[in-house]
Order: sequence, then structure tokens, then C-alpha cells
Amino acid sequence: MAHFPAYGNHQSELRIWETLKQAIAASSGFQRWQLEHLPMEAQIHELNLDHQVRRYLRETLETLAY
Repeated sequence: MAHFPAYGNHQSELRIWETLKQAIAASSGFQRWQLEHLPMEAQIHELNLDHQVRRYLRETLETLAY
């Protein structure tokens, strides 16, 4: 099991985020969300993966909060 210190260094946190972001992007839930939410926006401007994953997480948490 991985151990994550309460106060890790910035480089370690970036590696953790990159791994988590890639795992989320590979999930069927994220891919379904992309198909439902991004076609219209993609015509306006292309969102990078980091922004997409953050938006997906925010929207998912907002939905769960209801």
C-alpha cells in the first residue's frame, strides 16, 4: 500500500496527480462524461486533459452532494 505523507514535496504531488489523472481519464465514467459534455465546447475551444479531469471531478462531486 502506498504511503502519502501529509506534507509531500511538490514533485511528489505532481507525480501523484499525473497518475490519478491518467487513471480517471481511462475510466468509462470519464469517457462517457466527455461524450456528453464536450462536443459542444470542443467547437468553441479545446480543453486540455488536466482541465477536463478537474471539471469532471467537480461536476461529479456536485452531483453527489445533492
